[in-house]
Amino acid sequence: MSDKKDIIYKDTRSGILVNGIGRSGNRALLYSMGLEEDDFRKPMIGIANSFSELVPGHIHLRELARDVSEGILAAGGIPREFDTIALCDGLCQGHCGMRYSLPSREIIADSVEAVVEGNQLDGVVLIASCDKIVPGMIMAAARLDIPAIIVTGGPMLAGKGCGKDNICLSNLREFVGQYQVGKMSYEELQKMERASLPTVGSCSMFGTANTMSALAEVLGLTLPFMGTSPAIASEKRRLARASGKRIVAEVKEGLTARKILTKEALLNGVKAVMALGASTNSVLHLMSIAHEAKVDLTLEDFDRISREVPYLCNLRPSGDFAVDVLHENGGIPAVLKAIQDKIDDTQLTVTGHTIREILEAQPLVENNVIYPRSHPKREQGGIAILRGNLAPDGAVVKASGVKPSMQQFTGKARVFNSMEDSITALEAGEIHAGEVIVLRYEGPKGGPGMREMFLVTALLVGRGMDESTALITDGRFSGSTRGPCIGHISPEAAAGGPIGLIEDGDIIHIDIPNRSLTVDVSDEEMARRRKNFKPVIKATSPLLKKYSALVSSADKGAVLFTHD
Repeated sequence: MSDKKDIIYKDTRSGILVNGIGRSGNRALLYSMGLEEDDFRKPMIGIANSFSELVPGHIHLRELARDVSEGILAAGGIPREFDTIALCDGLCQGHCGMRYSLPSREIIADSVEAVVEGNQLDGVVLIASCDKIVPGMIMAAARLDIPAIIVTGGPMLAGKGCGKDNICLSNLREFVGQYQVGKMSYEELQKMERASLPTVGSCSMFGTANTMSALAEVLGLTLPFMGTSPAIASEKRRLARASGKRIVAEVKEGLTARKILTKEALLNGVKAVMALGASTNSVLHLMSIAHEAKVDLTLEDFDRISREVPYLCNLRPSGDFAVDVLHENGGIPAVLKAIQDKIDDTQLTVTGHTIREILEAQPLVENNVIYPRSHPKREQGGIAILRGNLAPDGAVVKASGVKPSMQQFTGKARVFNSMEDSITALEAGEIHAGEVIVLRYEGPKGGPGMREMFLVTALLVGRGMDESTALITDGRFSGSTRGPCIGHISPEAAAGGPIGLIEDGDIIHIDIPNRSLTVDVSDEEMARRRKNFKPVIKATSPLLKKYSALVSSADKGAVLFTHD
């Protein structure tokens, strides 16, 4: 009888793997990997690593995983590393491969859930850097509701060349447009290709990758300064090791993800988006995280907060500096300090401390990187939500990246049913001043996959057309997009949205200050067009067919519908 009592090793989740005489086979499998009997008494911690040799922001994550593992071991846990996928949005950019980028977010969340639940792990460290991978990891943490901590891989350093500094990938895309209109030589373009991205890490502008890494910190899921600490910095490795130690303490404290991911925490994330001038993709991702955390977050929350929180941070692509400069100026704690009166600083973080406690040691920073509240870059937040007869359920614009002359714009529609067709027209000089490019059937369902239209926007800006031509789409934009570009139009064309009824020559009105997006077509004419409407259905793969059948509209975060 005493031997049977000794088989109860622990009372944590992973005890189901090793406790009891019936788990003899399970214990044998663990012994086969070199574990010892004493290890069965320790918390078993998963390390979800999205290392990939195809992604600059992820190619160094093996090293960070080792640092995390050392921290777990030092704190008395047993680390068990496993992999998930990662796509580089930069490499997927501008072609059919981008259809797989947003769907990969759901695959990542599902794969982490499968491994963690399949093995009943006690806690998980989630290692990621880039656009869909960080939100996919956070979604998994929210869904699982176990102790979890995020380790972000960090931004690369900015590039220098041809007399320019603080060069980011967003600049390089625009250089292509400059070359096409004779503003840059081919030799200069080649030189900048080699100089723009000098280190590993997520791209150095405040695009979606760094937006979501920063938001992981704002939401309370990382240690302080993790979100902006550069990929090549020794500080990043120390933070990774400290995160490994901290996850073991979280397990002992019972600090689970949803105790951190509250409605107030998500609203703090929205407020940080506005102050940072962050990626429009943050709308999709915060709403999908809220969905997994069972929190009600809507476009109305974004619109309300955008009127309350000013845009403060002078960061690429809309500003002057790369993310490593923000880190040198206090990182995310400095940004939160600047808007502390606007956020709920009583929210708990993975440190076991509140935001308020963390900010006690953070001085207020006011300079040309983080503008003072008395003289912000913009009185309202970086993102605005537009509505009207063209977008009854909403549309999203990075208002901080739109020049004053284009905040209100009226133009004639030029309609395209794919990104490729619009690029061909642009490069052929067929798009003219005073026109609005209408790019449809690129939404979550119609794309399928809601591709980024960044190559189109970069060509517009590079050709100097960002003060004479606008773009509206049911697709989305890269976090590095700037210019008069409105995305996430809902309902999308494939779901019968009004954007599917627009014809060449229709007059479109964009009014960002008044949050309006309309077309001069009467309700009667719209009804007539709808009678003959047949949505375009694009040939696609089994994976994308499943995604298209299940995905919600952009105004709901492009989450997958389930029966519950």
